[in-house]
Amino acid sequence: MRRLIVEARLARRWGVVRRGLTDLYPDAAPALAAVVEQRVRAFVDERDPVLFLRDLRRDADPGWFQRSDQIGYVCYADRFAGSLAGVAEHLDYLDELGVTYLHVMPVLRARSGENDGGYAVTAYDEVDPSLGTMEDLRALAGHLHEHGINLCVDVVLNHTAAEHPWAVQARAGDETYRDYYFFFPDRTMPDRYERTLREVFPTFAPKNFTWLDDCGQWVWTTFHEFQWDLNWANPQVFAEFVDIILHLASQGIDVLRLDAVPFLWKREGTSCENQPEVHTLLTTLRALLAIAAPATIFKSEAIVAPEDLLGYLGAGEPERHECDIGYNNQLMVQLWSSLAAKDTRVLGHALRRLGRMPTHAGWVNYARCHDDIGWAISDDDAAAVGLSGFHHRAFLAAWYDGEFTGSFARGELFQVNPATGDARTSGTLASLAGLEAALEHQALTGEEHLVDLALGRIFLLHAVIYGYGGIPLLYMGDELGLLNDHSYAGDPRLAEDNRWLHRPWMDWHAAAQRTDPTTVAGRIFGGVRHL
Repeated sequence: MRRLIVEARLARRWGVVRRGLTDLYPDAAPALAAVVEQRVRAFVDERDPVLFLRDLRRDADPGWFQRSDQIGYVCYADRFAGSLAGVAEHLDYLDELGVTYLHVMPVLRARSGENDGGYAVTAYDEVDPSLGTMEDLRALAGHLHEHGINLCVDVVLNHTAAEHPWAVQARAGDETYRDYYFFFPDRTMPDRYERTLREVFPTFAPKNFTWLDDCGQWVWTTFHEFQWDLNWANPQVFAEFVDIILHLASQGIDVLRLDAVPFLWKREGTSCENQPEVHTLLTTLRALLAIAAPATIFKSEAIVAPEDLLGYLGAGEPERHECDIGYNNQLMVQLWSSLAAKDTRVLGHALRRLGRMPTHAGWVNYARCHDDIGWAISDDDAAAVGLSGFHHRAFLAAWYDGEFTGSFARGELFQVNPATGDARTSGTLASLAGLEAALEHQALTGEEHLVDLALGRIFLLHAVIYGYGGIPLLYMGDELGLLNDHSYAGDPRLAEDNRWLHRPWMDWHAAAQRTDPTTVAGRIFGGVRHL
């Protein structure tokens, strides 16, 4: 029976795979296709019977994630409950919130010390020992499924840690693995690329290339010097990630969040973001996943301009089956912009011009996440309602930093770039929405009206993401109104990155007050639960 099913899936989708491999790797495509097909067939033969049945059900209901009963929750396992096993002990709490989708932030083994919040991966087939084991991850998926909750896990596609075995062998001079990355003996090519590249982290990781003294080479490092960009033009890298994706799907993971996907393909003279080959890569990988493990879908982490956003969900003529869900970063940014300006004109214009969502895809909507807020208000959207994009972005950064007169917010600037004027913002949802300042005012005066206003903003933000269409994401602690956590400054591994301000430890004392409507935590939890 399995053989017949896989033959039917191959007949339906293999043409997409073959075309994708031919476009990406014309010389290597026939051999690569044969290898990949063999691996997919072997994977289906060995698929766990429970997961194979889940595949059949999802094959029959491919739009399961588009149902209006889907509610998401996002957390770091250690900050929520200590470990993966600890997360499994708190599923009743998630049930109270109606959660059907749990995104556990980076769980794979990362480099020790500074690791970009877990996104500097040293092993794709191991869970970070501080969180548990791969068996714990598989067990968590099973427990979640019993509660009707889908599991989302990150897989970093753009780069590995410098300590990943591929990188270690490349650094030692192994030419096979050198070609997994981008090495340059001098500054000739890096300088040519730099002319059109942007700096993702201009403050603590300027430029895009890092010099390696021990091997006398420059290596491409878009994000940090310890994160080496992978060379997806190498068919061996593609083959490696087929194995990685299938291995993760075999653990019972329902959603793979593809990290940093806009950066996957490099081309001189461009920003090396949103290149056409990226979409071919994702479409090809998605077709392979639909053949091997239909229970698992892709979520794109593409925080890009409005005109590029829907492309990662397969928009175009004709539509493609690319990523199934994606972050609606425009909605998030425009909500905060409207709160500060008390004006929804930019929001309305920007969302109207996003375009039509492909029929097979959906949004994940969020008011806050683990990252900073980049003020992605385009000059065109601002100009359409008579504003200066540059000055409106500067206003938002100042407002949410709390520096603008009359601001209710308590945030901090992140990655200020004097050359461009860009500045991003860190802070928890509650602190940015005014709860921190309101509670300070209440402690001094006894007045409660500012607390009521702050709670109104919190409920408004959540009402929009719950009602917009797609999966609303609750970021851990927002359902309780957790405030900025400055404790990160005492940890040398975290102190330089103020995004940890809005990555607090779960406050289970506050959670114990969630049914008490006389407390702030109880009011917020009750309101969010009602939504």
